[in-house]
Amino acid sequence: MEIFFSILPFVLALLILGLRVINQYEQGVVLTLGRYTGTRKPGLTWVFIGIQRMNKVDMRITTIDIPKQEVITKDNVPVMINAVVYFQVKSAENATLNIKDYTLAVSQYSQAALRDVIGGVELDAILSEREKIAEEIQNIVKKATDPWGIYVTDIKIQDIELPADMKRIMAKQAESERERRAVIIRAEGEYAAAEQLSRAAEKLSQIPGGISMRTLQTIEKLSGDPSKATIFALPIEFYEGIKTLTEYFKAKGK
Repeated sequence: MEIFFSILPFVLALLILGLRVINQYEQGVVLTLGRYTGTRKPGLTWVFIGIQRMNKVDMRITTIDIPKQEVITKDNVPVMINAVVYFQVKSAENATLNIKDYTLAVSQYSQAALRDVIGGVELDAILSEREKIAEEIQNIVKKATDPWGIYVTDIKIQDIELPADMKRIMAKQAESERERRAVIIRAEGEYAAAEQLSRAAEKLSQIPGGISMRTLQTIEKLSGDPSKATIFALPIEFYEGIKTLTEYFKAKGK
C-alpha cells in the first residue's frame, strides 16, 4: 500500500502531462518510439510522455506567395511575375512522414513550375491566357504534391510587369489599332451617308423641280444674315428645274 501511494503522484502527473487538445481544424499524428501508430481526431486525447510524440497538422487551406521573379518568355522577353498558391493538407500522416516542411516544399516547387511554364510561352499568350497558364502550373504542382498528402486548390497569377521599352511599344501598337478602327468607322459612316444621299437624290429627281426646291432651301439656310452677300454659281439644270416646277404649278392651277 505504501508503494501504491508513493507512485500515485507520479502516475497522476504522467496522466495530466500527457493530455493534449486537438483543435477542430487540426489532426494529430502520433509516433510511438519513432514509429507511426495512428492519427488522432479533434478533441481531448492522451499520449504517453517519453514514449509517444504527437505532431499537430493544420488541415485548413493555406495561402503562400510566390515572390516576384524575372522570367524569360519563349520569345525572349524578360517579365517580372508573381503568383499565389492555395493548398490544403488532405493526409496528415503523409504530410508528416513523406516531407520535412511541406509549406516550403510547395512554395519552392510552385516557383520552379512557374518558371518552366512561363519560359515555354510567348508574351502575347501570357497576357491573354493568364487563367489557362495558371491552371497548367496548378496541374504540375498538384501532381508532384499528391504523394505528400497535399491538395493544391488553386494558383493565381497576380502581377505581370513588363520592361519599360516593351510598355512603350505596346502603347504605340494600341494607339495605332485605335486609329485604324476610327478610320474604319469614319469610312463606314461616310459610306452609309453617301447611300442615304443617293437615295434622297433619286427620290427628289422623281419629283418635278424637286432638286431645285431643295437647292433653294439650302440657299435660304446659308443666307440668314442680310448683312452678308453670298454668291452661288448655279448649274443650268437648276434653271431647267425652276422652269419645270413653274410649268407644273401652272398646270395644277388650270
